[in-house]
Amino acid sequence: MGILDGMLGNASKIDIEDLREDFAKVLAPNERVEHAYQLIRDYFVFTDKRLVVVNIQGVTGSKKEYHSIPYKSVTHFSIETGGTLDLDADLKIWISSTSEPFTQKFNKRLSIYEVQAVLASYVLK
Repeated sequence: MGILDGMLGNASKIDIEDLREDFAKVLAPNERVEHAYQLIRDYFVFTDKRLVVVNIQGVTGSKKEYHSIPYKSVTHFSIETGGTLDLDADLKIWISSTSEPFTQKFNKRLSIYEVQAVLASYVLK
């Protein structure tokens, strides 16, 4: 149900088995997918070595950009929880040698705290 939730605009956790075959071609030898989250059309994947943000492009969604962020390149990160009027939460990740953070919005269906905890577990090793 994760991909359907994503298409409906609901952030959701993806069963990593659903990604294994398609995602295998971008993994390094001995790298493994451990967590994945769908956000509308795009998704991001936590492997044991890096965060991979997949940007689905075009009307058919056949064009994909895979943006890799090695955990060692993350200088800091933050979460901004939703408020009374602005219900979306934000995850911001600063990457070494960039001044602007990578920002991803979450709605209340996926806990920003869960995603932040997963990111922290890799960055703070």
